[in-house]
Amino acid sequence: MKKVLVATDKPFAKVAVDGIRQIVEKAGYELILLEKYTEQSDFVKAIENVDAVIIRSDIADRAVIEAGKNLKIIVRAGAGYDNIDLAAATEHKVVAMNTPGQNSNAVAELAIGMMVYMARSCFNGSSGTELKGKTLGIHAYGNVGKYVAAIAKGFGMEIFAYDPFVSSESIEKDGVKPLTSVEELYSKCQYISLHIPANAQTKKSIGFDLLSKMPKGATLVNTARKEVIDEDGLLKIFAERPDFKYLSDIEPDCKAEFAEKYAGRFFFTPKKMGAQTSEANVNAGLAAARQIVDFLENGVTTFQVNK
Repeated sequence: MKKVLVATDKPFAKVAVDGIRQIVEKAGYELILLEKYTEQSDFVKAIENVDAVIIRSDIADRAVIEAGKNLKIIVRAGAGYDNIDLAAATEHKVVAMNTPGQNSNAVAELAIGMMVYMARSCFNGSSGTELKGKTLGIHAYGNVGKYVAAIAKGFGMEIFAYDPFVSSESIEKDGVKPLTSVEELYSKCQYISLHIPANAQTKKSIGFDLLSKMPKGATLVNTARKEVIDEDGLLKIFAERPDFKYLSDIEPDCKAEFAEKYAGRFFFTPKKMGAQTSEANVNAGLAAARQIVDFLENGVTTFQVNK
């Protein structure tokens, strides 16, 4: 009997676990749960005899992958997959997948919600501003970016997007204006919503030179990864421009300096919050289970992220 491990330091909701169990057991597999574990060694031990594993923000490093002697597939329930050692997975012939699109609306709603929160002076009773009529730049026009655009249109924002991997025609059909360079995007937009992945090309790519191009009253919203931000450059722009604001659903390493010097100009959620809705929790978990069954039974690798 094939075995599927769900390894979640931050567990899925019960309804999601029940749905995963139903999918897995219907396929004739055994479901094993490892929830709220405290040591990475617990994950390493649990994976030893399983065929597949579902994770969330859990770290599937080389030690984990090498311990999975029968491991054939690992699925990250969510869009980002930088918590999987892709090189180790490929080396050991383990298919790595994500579940793109399942968390998109949750992340988009959070991004817009944080914009409203900061525009209204963090609801501190003082006068704020409106999003209507403001320019919004979407940096990477994937699943989340499209949802952000759809919501922002309802606020009456003027929306631009830059994504070298998406055609201008695809962006335009959503009523969004495509731009041909990242510099142009930052120069035009009072709000920037970041949705780029963290990889060798993007890490620390958002720094002082790019941020300094943004117009007065600029707000950067990061629901992507903290690694894409050059924190030295971010602190420099904060020091030079009192109008600049930063919102993120993951705390930067320089959080203490923000707290000491820039109260009222930033907001960080206490933990990664983009996918933290009951709907996204269920959607991503069920999608991961279905992808595992489809791969083990039919060899389907649609969402494979390592080659």
